[in-house]
Amino acid sequence: MENLRSRLGKCIIFGLKPAQVDEAGAILRVLAREWRELLAGSEGFLVGFNGHVNNTRYIRYAESGRVNWAQNYAKYHDTAHRKEWEDLCTSRGNGMILRSIKTDFKFPMSWPDRVSVYHKLHSPPSNAADSFTLDVLILSERHQRIVARCVEEIVVYNYRRGEKTSLQPFMLEQFGQTWRDQEKAKRENGTKASELVERVECLEKNSWNREGAVEDTGSS
Repeated sequence: MENLRSRLGKCIIFGLKPAQVDEAGAILRVLAREWRELLAGSEGFLVGFNGHVNNTRYIRYAESGRVNWAQNYAKYHDTAHRKEWEDLCTSRGNGMILRSIKTDFKFPMSWPDRVSVYHKLHSPPSNAADSFTLDVLILSERHQRIVARCVEEIVVYNYRRGEKTSLQPFMLEQFGQTWRDQEKAKRENGTKASELVERVECLEKNSWNREGAVEDTGSS
């Protein structure tokens, strides 16, 4: 998805017919409007659910995004357990502890820029589990591309007893729904992304990549 604009640019520079120019413009409008959904949503990240934007500082992106991810359950998705969700980000009762994080940097950012950070469940929730894994996607707002990927392993810890504890029923219920929503987003946005790629390929095959194609250099 990240190279579709440059591929469209090559078609436009080579020379397109009026109808093809309209098609290229339509694709570019979709890319400009829905780039987060196409990049993150096609992998199952719920763009409308857990997005978090910070100024570029290169630190704590994943951590602040994870807190926002948990707080969204409290605010929007499971208000009946608002306090429990909020406590997960504290040491008052059952809380989330980061056991490990792995980061794969994809693209160097430079100021000024902003990032969007998205979290998703790595796998369906398990009843007996005392931990869960989150995939993290960090996007550059300026460049509209992936900056880094992280994998976080989170332990649920009972601060009162000083030991790990199993995921609570309310967490399992919400994580189950989130997993289903992720899979739905992956299917829907993946289909949309594939359709856009096919439309770009069609423009390429009918412009610079067609047999006997000659670049339109304009009239002298």
